[in-house]
Amino acid sequence: MDDQNLTEYERRRLENIRRNNEMMASLKLQSTAAALSAEAKRQRVELKSYKVSPKKKPKTESPIVIRRSLRTRGLPPDFSSSDGPKDEFESVIKGSKSPSTPEGSKSPSLSGGPLCIEDRVLLDKILGVSKEYQSRNSNLCSGDDEVDEKKPLNCLLKKENHGIVESSVDLGSMTLNAESIARIMPSRIMNLRFFPCTDSTMMVAGDKSGHIGFWDVDCEAERDGIFLYRPHEHPVSGILIQEFSQSKIFTSCYGGSIQLMDAEKEVFDQIYSSESAIFSLSQRPDGVSFLYFGEGNGGLNLWDMRAKKNPSSSWTLHEYRINTIDFNINNPSIMATSSSDGTACIWDLRKIDSDKPETLKMVRHERAVHSAYFSPSGSSLATTSVDNKLGLLGGANFEELSMIYHENHTCRWISSFRAIWGWDDSYLFIGNMKRGVDVISTACRRTVMTLQSAHMSAIPCRFSAHPSKIGMLAGATAGGQIYLWKSC
Repeated sequence: MDDQNLTEYERRRLENIRRNNEMMASLKLQSTAAALSAEAKRQRVELKSYKVSPKKKPKTESPIVIRRSLRTRGLPPDFSSSDGPKDEFESVIKGSKSPSTPEGSKSPSLSGGPLCIEDRVLLDKILGVSKEYQSRNSNLCSGDDEVDEKKPLNCLLKKENHGIVESSVDLGSMTLNAESIARIMPSRIMNLRFFPCTDSTMMVAGDKSGHIGFWDVDCEAERDGIFLYRPHEHPVSGILIQEFSQSKIFTSCYGGSIQLMDAEKEVFDQIYSSESAIFSLSQRPDGVSFLYFGEGNGGLNLWDMRAKKNPSSSWTLHEYRINTIDFNINNPSIMATSSSDGTACIWDLRKIDSDKPETLKMVRHERAVHSAYFSPSGSSLATTSVDNKLGLLGGANFEELSMIYHENHTCRWISSFRAIWGWDDSYLFIGNMKRGVDVISTACRRTVMTLQSAHMSAIPCRFSAHPSKIGMLAGATAGGQIYLWKSC
């Protein structure tokens, strides 16, 4: 650019730049800055080259299982897994831990042999109840006949009415007191039974961990009448009290074993064992020497205890597990079963065929049926299903079917609801998720009342009505508690 065209300011600026460059060149600042910059770049490259890579985590030995539904795999639905609440059968069979027992209670466990009962108070109570019942009903038998559980006597058919009463219970008089609540077991109660005695109030229950608990409600001792044993290692699926010999109590479990508690011999002893799970246990009113139990997927076994061999008869009655077995009080040859295959069936044992069993009547539900019980008079059958319906089968030949809506869904920590009969054919009792007991009228076909109390802190799911004390109803919870309602 020609200096003549520059302004005075621009000429001074160029002169200052020239003098500054000459000064920096004399001090060698530019060469020093270039050397330092090159050294810094070289150090960064060296540090990057020696960087240690992190160690890779070793791959897990067990492969990750991707869960896929039956629908995405193109398979038909499995009704055995659609029954809503679970008893956690598979997980418990693989192995379970023994839970803590209620404070102040002992829980002796079975260790390969008979489990000795060392509680003298419990043994004396059971033996006393059994002797009292036998002496009170001995006049029903003729001559010198003795009540013997080893033979089906005709006089056994002349027993008490089993709750067939002339008038219905006064629902408004049923109350729950704080003294009538007890936690007798450490975990979820799955079965509950009253001892069939009139002078005493005593119950036996079985829980998810294999415990068998006894509660003597009338006991005033320091232990509050609670006794706990663990004869099973798996969930208790059935409890059976020999009515005419109450010193003998049968219990079954998902582990495939049946235990006999004999108060006279003072032991729990295993009398039957199988590789398949046992889901239900029952006995004919006129056959105290025979046990009926549901084993495996839909199998029903008949075992004559006098023979002490394998089951004498076996039938496949359902596609999936049999949840309950019940017999008609008027005709013990008529049997009802409920199954997770969504059906409840009535059978005639005199005509049942081992190859192709045919039902007398069948009640179909949309989901698993958890119970089917005959009414006290034997003229009706009530079923409970996870499809939120209670089936009511009646009529001269059980040809009349009614479906009653009831919310039967429960969470996985609560046993499934099972409606039971009261003391006549008027009412059914079943739990609800609002910590109450719904009373369903068979005449109105709906819930007419709900038993509630401020003392109830948990949901009652399994029930038992005292066979001779009208208005006495026991409800069991998932926390091992029992609520005992009484009629004032």
